[in-house]
Amino acid sequence: MLKHGILGLISNGDKTGYEIMTVFRDSLKHFWTAQTSQIYRELRTMEKAGWITRHGVVQTGKPDRNVFSITPAGHEELLRWLRDNNLPSGIRNPFLMKTFFMGELPMEENIAFFRAFREASVFPDEGEQASAKAELYRQAVRHPEKAVYWKLTIEFGRMYEKMQREWCEYCIRELEGLRRMKAAAAREEEA
Repeated sequence: MLKHGILGLISNGDKTGYEIMTVFRDSLKHFWTAQTSQIYRELRTMEKAGWITRHGVVQTGKPDRNVFSITPAGHEELLRWLRDNNLPSGIRNPFLMKTFFMGELPMEENIAFFRAFREASVFPDEGEQASAKAELYRQAVRHPEKAVYWKLTIEFGRMYEKMQREWCEYCIRELEGLRRMKAAAAREEEA
């Protein structure tokens, strides 16, 4: 899927590897992460497949830049992928897998874990920045009307983060309630 994300970015305008990485870091990170090495590996693979072309841009006093452009074959591949309704089924969520087995740890550690996760939320501080970046990308792409879809993913990220925070608060309340029940039961046994 990374290659298709890269194709989508290049279809909005020629980009360097660095520019692609910047979009992943600044905008796509809320639903897709990629390392620089993965991006460059995919660029090489897509170039060999004929989906993109690379041309060098000479810069004075700086290293030359490689700029990537989508080819007609690459655009066809992007459209094929977008029309493919066979989405991967099943969920893999390491956080939930860990939560499922947290009964092995002391309750205090688990409560602290959920508090830390709740506080690590991305959107309260970055929500407006993400909207501003979407506006900048809207101005920079070949077809600005396509930016509405970027805005939709930002809103998904905000709603998802909100749900995660609310769920963490629910988990904390549940665990604190269980802790109080255990403490009350222990006091009754002592009496």
